[in-house]
Amino acid sequence: MITAAILCLSLLQAPDALAPRIETLRFHVERLGAVSVPESLIQEKESRLTELKRMLEGTIADEPAYNACYDAIDGVRQWLWASAVDRPVKPQNLFEETPGAWLVRNDVLALSLSRDTLTLDVRTPGHPWQFAPSDGQDLVFEGISASLASAASIAAEAFNTGCSNGMAVTFKDFSGLPGVELCITFRLFGPELVVDIAAREGGQTLLLLNWPKAVVLDNAPDTLSVIPRMQGMLVPGNWPQHIEAADLVNSRSFYMGWWGHIQGGAGVQVVLETPDDAGGSYKHPKGGPTAAAPRWYGSLGKLGYQRTVRYVFDDTSDYVKMAKRYRRFLIERGRFVSLREKQARTPALDNVIGKPVIHLGALYHFVKEASLFNKERVEVNHNLQTFDQLREQLEGLKAKGVDAAYVHLDGWGYYGYDNGHPDVMPVGEIQGGWEGLRRLADACADMNYLFAVHDQYRDFYLNAVSYDERLVLMNRDGGRDLHSVWCGGPQTFLSARFAPEYVRRNHDLFAANNVQVRGAYLDVFSVVPLEESYQPAHPMTRTECARYRRECFDLLRARGYVVSSEEPVDYLAPSLDLVHHGPYATYPNLGGGEATGIPVPLFNLVYHDSILLPWEMGEDGGWGIPKGDSGRLHCLLNAGLPYLWPGADDAQIARTLEAADWARHCAFEEMVSHEFLDEGRRRQRATYSNGATVTVDFTTGESLIQKVENN
Repeated sequence: MITAAILCLSLLQAPDALAPRIETLRFHVERLGAVSVPESLIQEKESRLTELKRMLEGTIADEPAYNACYDAIDGVRQWLWASAVDRPVKPQNLFEETPGAWLVRNDVLALSLSRDTLTLDVRTPGHPWQFAPSDGQDLVFEGISASLASAASIAAEAFNTGCSNGMAVTFKDFSGLPGVELCITFRLFGPELVVDIAAREGGQTLLLLNWPKAVVLDNAPDTLSVIPRMQGMLVPGNWPQHIEAADLVNSRSFYMGWWGHIQGGAGVQVVLETPDDAGGSYKHPKGGPTAAAPRWYGSLGKLGYQRTVRYVFDDTSDYVKMAKRYRRFLIERGRFVSLREKQARTPALDNVIGKPVIHLGALYHFVKEASLFNKERVEVNHNLQTFDQLREQLEGLKAKGVDAAYVHLDGWGYYGYDNGHPDVMPVGEIQGGWEGLRRLADACADMNYLFAVHDQYRDFYLNAVSYDERLVLMNRDGGRDLHSVWCGGPQTFLSARFAPEYVRRNHDLFAANNVQVRGAYLDVFSVVPLEESYQPAHPMTRTECARYRRECFDLLRARGYVVSSEEPVDYLAPSLDLVHHGPYATYPNLGGGEATGIPVPLFNLVYHDSILLPWEMGEDGGWGIPKGDSGRLHCLLNAGLPYLWPGADDAQIARTLEAADWARHCAFEEMVSHEFLDEGRRRQRATYSNGATVTVDFTTGESLIQKVENN
């Protein structure tokens, strides 16, 4: 055996055995000729390659000789890589310190941070942008506030990655805030600035970090602020309304985590990349100008993790381009789920796409403690329709030609609508009990109407049989919020930590009683901002709140449900199939009035082909429809689902079915553009990715739909 092994080894060392490997080295040398070097090194390159070729033509008799050849070739290879004309190059250090500022730049942007006021300036090739200076509300801790500029120690140094130029600025030694330190990193990527913020709180309870500050704007009429307040709005610099909000994102103030400004045709867009504990403030006094800035909320009293905001500069910007940039951001981060993907995971969704939405209510019972209790006509505080009566109403619509629909049922629980949650089982006997609900659900299935129920797992009513203060959201001071507005009166809020198990319990009971529920609407989860709780045994961050709320929808989707909630916001857009509505903010009250700013469909420009939005079909204002506007035209413009009410006449049904057909035609299509066609902004057009367009005129009430039929 030993002799055989020696023989094999000697054969491996023979020149014939090395021949194929030598051919590999010849190929390597041949390819080295492809490396381009400066003209001054061409002669040396050729000389080195010639020497390598001569070496390979000689005798290579054994492994040591072969290895020596490889080493010689690799030496030339390393020299060529180091000398190549086109090779990886470390970005030039473009950080500079001056007596008055720290400076950093790249080929597109030049950034300056003032040493004394921390005023941030960013210059593009076509426009200068200045931010407001540091102020006493930059850092808000419990019992004390401070400006970043008040730090006794502020130092900056270059911070460059392989794809960005930047600087890192540290802030230390704040008066009255021992141990508090911040590091803010600025990085320039082409026309974009990314700001990362990290902190040590030094044992302090952090409430808010208000930095970077607002971009400074003028009040010219063509200076626009682009804000995703509900569906979206534009605010000209001289707009005559007072508009103000300060809130977390995933709220009516910010359906989405971005906003922007356009001045002199140039734009800057602000994207909150870490949104769970992020928000913003915007303030526009009558006549302007507008100021908008990020707000970073503490997470259980700490910054907790790195916060990131991205500024996108574009010298030829508009609100459509901003919406599309944000859409790209979502897609690149894996946070965009298309309607086609949702249809694949929930086949029942096909029974909702392009169908009218019918909203029914069984029982609304207001207790005397509720602020909405009617003291003038007490009998209206108990508004009842039985399940059988509701079934007959649906049968009437079916007879009038409504062949398919999505049915949303309120008030099926033991006490009726918004009462006793989350302990709403058994189904109310007054409304018809389990048998009546089963008949209603079965009738919906027979009529090709998808049957869904309204449900609620945030409002925790004090009359709920499982009410326990240990399950309640606890504020930082150990207290709880108490309200008494809705039907059931006194209530607080259930910690989202416990919501999924209530969802499972209640919907197991539907199945156990053979009620064909095919969809569920979980109220307020998609409009009330994420919440945190200081309960000692069950603390909850906003990030955890988001996870628990999503889990509720996941539980239902696993049963084949179509899932929905109140209004469309970023963090739940990937989870939801549809929402109750996604309309515009009205002025001065949310429930109706003039438009707030100039309504534009920012949300649909981002999410149209991801989530279904129903619209009211009235002709003059309404909830979320500005006074004087037709809800029907907004429905058509946005290719949304139309609402249909029992008792609708033939003309109303015809308009509803037309809108539903249009919604089906564009359901899977991106809204690629929205434009105003006249100075008064009453004529508008939306274009979809299949080439279809719709033009509406809010003055005349006319519309023109131009479909593109599939080949």
